[in-house]
Amino acid sequence: MEELLYQYAWLIPVLPLLGATVVGTGLITFGEWTSRLKRVNAALVLTLMGIALGHSLALLWSQAQGHPPYYWSFTWAVAGPFHLDMGMVIDRLSSLMLVIVTTVALLVMLYSDGYMAHDKGYSRFFAYLSLFGASMLGLVISPNLVQIYVFWELVGMCSYLLIGFWYDRIAAREAAQKAFIVNRVGDFGLLLGILGFYWTTGEIEFERLAERVGDLLTTGALPLWAATGLGILVFLGPVAKSAQAPLHVWLPDAMEGPTPISALIHAATMVAAGVFLLARMMPVYEHLPGTLQVVAWTGAFTAFLGATIALVQTDIKKGLAYSTISQLGYMVMAMGVAAPAAGMFHLMTHAYFKAMLFLGSGSVIHAMEAVVGHDPDKAQDMRNMGGLRKYMPITAATFLIGTLAICGIPPFAGFWSKDEILHVVFAANPGLWLVGWLTAGMTAFYMFRIYLLTFGGEFRGLAFGPGAMQVEELAHMETHGHAAEPHESPWTMTLPLVLLAIPSVAVGWVGLPFANYFEHFLEEPASVLTVGADWAHFDWGEFLVMAGSSVGVGLIGITLAFVVYGGKYTGVEPLAERLPKLYEFLVNKWYWDDLYEQYFALPLRRLARQALETDYRIIDGLVNLTGLVTLVTGEVLKYVNNGRVQTYALVILLAVLGLVLVSGWFS
Repeated sequence: MEELLYQYAWLIPVLPLLGATVVGTGLITFGEWTSRLKRVNAALVLTLMGIALGHSLALLWSQAQGHPPYYWSFTWAVAGPFHLDMGMVIDRLSSLMLVIVTTVALLVMLYSDGYMAHDKGYSRFFAYLSLFGASMLGLVISPNLVQIYVFWELVGMCSYLLIGFWYDRIAAREAAQKAFIVNRVGDFGLLLGILGFYWTTGEIEFERLAERVGDLLTTGALPLWAATGLGILVFLGPVAKSAQAPLHVWLPDAMEGPTPISALIHAATMVAAGVFLLARMMPVYEHLPGTLQVVAWTGAFTAFLGATIALVQTDIKKGLAYSTISQLGYMVMAMGVAAPAAGMFHLMTHAYFKAMLFLGSGSVIHAMEAVVGHDPDKAQDMRNMGGLRKYMPITAATFLIGTLAICGIPPFAGFWSKDEILHVVFAANPGLWLVGWLTAGMTAFYMFRIYLLTFGGEFRGLAFGPGAMQVEELAHMETHGHAAEPHESPWTMTLPLVLLAIPSVAVGWVGLPFANYFEHFLEEPASVLTVGADWAHFDWGEFLVMAGSSVGVGLIGITLAFVVYGGKYTGVEPLAERLPKLYEFLVNKWYWDDLYEQYFALPLRRLARQALETDYRIIDGLVNLTGLVTLVTGEVLKYVNNGRVQTYALVILLAVLGLVLVSGWFS
């Protein structure tokens, strides 16, 4: 029975793909009829993802009991010496990712039933969700770099479709294009790295590639600088996909998509693909210390960058987006110090509490839209909120749990995973630890800022912000059916919040420092069920110092947030009053977008215009000139080719005479 479980593991990505195919084909061939059956489509997609979740949980349990990794492959293509196998690998890392992806995807789909209930594209949305789930599940079971690249691009395509789902909005279209282009930059580097590693080693499968790189470096056949460069090229893929600086600029704009997408793709799964690839490549990177240094400092800088920009955000989703960028920086930093277990631990805990936070923000936006209408600028502006705890108790309670988790407050999940990263980073490089420690304090401040502006105090309505409305406008909205007050979301939206709150509290307990089942699960071949708490050799003094420092800086950040935002909000930011230059710098997101616009976008637009002019005037001009010459000569020759022998004889005579004259001239 257990072997059948592994032999049919290919069904896990195929089942969501089947759901997407059925719904998508119905929309293409019988669009109106299929759209009317939206609940049937949702039920089909949810059922298939639920089966995939059950299968994934069974595989995870089997791996936890010590089952050896399962490999299955078949020959996909052969061309001379090139031999490409495709297939799947079910090991501890992939089984963990399968469970994370399927659980979050299933809960997001359930949430979407309420959030997208009145959207015209309801069925199309579920088809996209199912296709994305299939792509991500295919990625995590890929046994080699080429197959990962195939699903990597499919995930990117689904991201483009979902970010631009509301394509009638200009901002959504532009955000989808921005995400697509920025990710293509990183993916080009990834492709070059894959080709480079294959050219130098002849391998694309992870374990054999690591062995081959180690052998070549030992013999000197492969210079260390060349291998380091190839490792950095591969790292460019995760830089873009996991929104690391300087390719992080697409993620905040991607919030233009529906909020369930922010929870699924931009908090829990797609952005985690980059961290997952780093974990898969870790046996290779262990031979490349220079590459690991680049990875570690990129993660540290990104964590700090995202946290600073999140300090001044007024859009609730963009605040969470920059928080995601910062937390991804923590994961990448852990990978850079060769601690994949710590990075994956934070990936798992973050997936649950950040998905809950994004879905909570969607619940808030849903309630605000009932008051202010479907205007994202007003419905997502935290200055227009406040006091929502009274109207939305379930959303407020679950959002508070997620906030405490990401702030690293014990015993919530985020404390154990973030503390583990800070611990391993301190052992590797105290400078990296200092950046992470400062970022932890800023995280606590901006997350409680978000919570207090949204749920604390009294409901401000539209008293602040550029979209402030007059009393007459509010009366008009009430007359036309909008609610006078916010209200709690339907059960299809609150139930996923409650379910996600459970792992946000408890999932971190599998990685307790004195009984780290998670680390044993990823790194030890034995059954995790036999691992016990190592009380005798555990250094409580070191733990209390490290954990106390991270919790302490978090409590300082929370205290400052209560001091600044705990009272009545006046709409004035203290940082803007006291340090206006710094505030402007942060509001403008360190001017990254302006730099890209000035030094990349504008020159490329000029180049494109020049290319268009060259194509129009020179290329098309030559083609058109050739056609014109052909037309004119044809018009002239039709009078010569008239079928009269006398005319042909005259032409021959003139030609011969011309040849004689020319030959006489040159002789």
